[in-house]
Amino acid sequence: MNQGKFDYFIKGEKGKYEVVIGLEVHAQVLSNSKLFSGSSTKFGADPNNQVSLIDSAFPGMLPVINEECVKQAVRTGLGLNAKINNYSVFDRKNYFYADLPQGYQISQYKNPIVGEGKVLLDMPYGSKEIGVERLHLEQDAGKSIHDKDPSNTYVDLNRSGIALMEIVSKPDLRSPDEVNAYIKKLRTIMRYLGTCDGNMQEGSLRADVNVSVRKEGDKKYGTRCEIKNVNSIKFMQMAIEYEANRQVELLEAGKIINQETRLFDTKKNETRSMRSKEDAHDYRYFPDPDLLPLRIEQALVDDLKKSLPELPDKKKERFIEEYRLNTYEANVLVSEKEISKYYEEVAKLSDKKLAAKWMIGDLFAMLNDKGINISESPISAKHFAELVQSIKSGEISGRIPKDVLEIMVESGDNPKKIIESKGMKQQSDPKELEILINEILIKNKDKVDQYKSGKEKLFGFFVG
Repeated sequence: MNQGKFDYFIKGEKGKYEVVIGLEVHAQVLSNSKLFSGSSTKFGADPNNQVSLIDSAFPGMLPVINEECVKQAVRTGLGLNAKINNYSVFDRKNYFYADLPQGYQISQYKNPIVGEGKVLLDMPYGSKEIGVERLHLEQDAGKSIHDKDPSNTYVDLNRSGIALMEIVSKPDLRSPDEVNAYIKKLRTIMRYLGTCDGNMQEGSLRADVNVSVRKEGDKKYGTRCEIKNVNSIKFMQMAIEYEANRQVELLEAGKIINQETRLFDTKKNETRSMRSKEDAHDYRYFPDPDLLPLRIEQALVDDLKKSLPELPDKKKERFIEEYRLNTYEANVLVSEKEISKYYEEVAKLSDKKLAAKWMIGDLFAMLNDKGINISESPISAKHFAELVQSIKSGEISGRIPKDVLEIMVESGDNPKKIIESKGMKQQSDPKELEILINEILIKNKDKVDQYKSGKEKLFGFFVG
């Protein structure tokens, strides 16, 4: 990796300001049923069609922990190189909102299921480790819908009770670009593990963004503001830019920053005040009396660890070592589980370096133009490997490989068939070439005579 220099600071009249960012990422657990009920978690169902008596908080209904959700949280913790707590407690987090039927959220506070971990980022200025403070399990709330009626709010409880993993980072992030890299890396890890699909459009991955600023060189953190429920990386970056500059302007003007919760208005590209920032005591946390403390046997943790797939960082190291890829190539090819799988299938059957080059360059470009991902590619790994080998052997060269690839994307045909049927095979046998040249000269005797008489521009005719 080319080592650059980190240079994200906000310049004010009184100096340079460092931006300090921490994220609380809410990742929906991949499971068929909710955290404490048997209701379906399938996205896109009609409103209030996936709601049990527990989800709607009918009196006397008792929650029962979903074992698979617990295992998914442990898997994620292991993927983050984090400490798995064999003892954890579910608490009631008390607050009122229309789409929270119980009047409290079942969450974890002092005793989370996963402790400290880390995420490694590859930045242009080198590797950077971002600390993870904790991961805890909690229920999602329902959804309030405000735009269907001018005077009423509708409530959809399909999301109520869905299992979330809240992954809390340490305040180690320093720029919108680092936030971008962190979210993508976190999403990649969870997709490899199969613990969260990371689909931000469907709300299965979103984040609360904590932002503060301080003078360059200061050790003490500034007053932070929390931007709630941001559901795209682009919006996270925009919100950070705006909020950090807002705070610097206040400090430069000699004003104080109030600790508060803010919302990001995507249309106006600005944050605005929502409410003063609550402290833990405002939520009146206490252990849920309906749920016993969660005890996880170490044997289960060990079994889950043994069953983990090869994760992106290890796979990247292997690609560099085994396939002689550079850091950039390896990073791109491990960025998604499906991409790495496709590449490995191609690499088994063709030149590994050349396969990487053509995947990252032309194949990705053509698929992006059509708006499809690698798992939907009309070109099988086997056929793509055949194309790479045709390029490697010199059977096709110049512009022809791209033409063949374009036809493959459109038709899904194998490259051998396309090359033969379109007459694209490069002729390199000297004897065969001599025969072809003679045929051309005989058929164009008049042009040959003109060339011999001095019309040298006709040389291009014969070359063409």
